[in-house]
Amino acid sequence: MELPQEIRDALDEKVFVHLATLNPDGSPQVSAVWVGRDGDKVLISTATGRVKPRNIAHDPRVALSFSPPSKPYKNFTLQGTVTKTAEDGKWLINSLSEKYLGDPDYKGKPGEVRVNYEITIDNISTWG
Repeated sequence: MELPQEIRDALDEKVFVHLATLNPDGSPQVSAVWVGRDGDKVLISTATGRVKPRNIAHDPRVALSFSPPSKPYKNFTLQGTVTKTAEDGKWLINSLSEKYLGDPDYKGKPGEVRVNYEITIDNISTWG
C-alpha cells in the first residue's frame, strides 16, 4: 500500500511509535520503538531475545500508532505484516540512533545482536 505523503513526513520525524504485536495467547504486547522508512515500508530494529522478535515469529501481524511531534493532536494507526530483513543489522540501529539521538554509533548492550524488520502496511486509519 502506498503511504500518503502526510504519513511519510510524520515517520521521517523523530516520532516515537507504539508497536503492537500479539503474544502467543493472543493478548497484545506494546513497545515504543524508533522507526525508519524505505519508501512505503516501515523499518524497525530490535535485539534478539526480546519479546518483539518472538511475537513476530509467531504472528507477523502488527499495528503501529503514533502522533507526530509537529501535530500532536493528529493520530495515525497503521496495520501491516512484518518481514525479517537482516540478522545483526547494525546499520539500521546506527541510522536510527543518528536520527533520534544525533549519534550514528548506537552503543547498545555488550554482545547485543540486532535484528531488522520491515513492515508492509495494508491498512491505515487517522483521526485529528
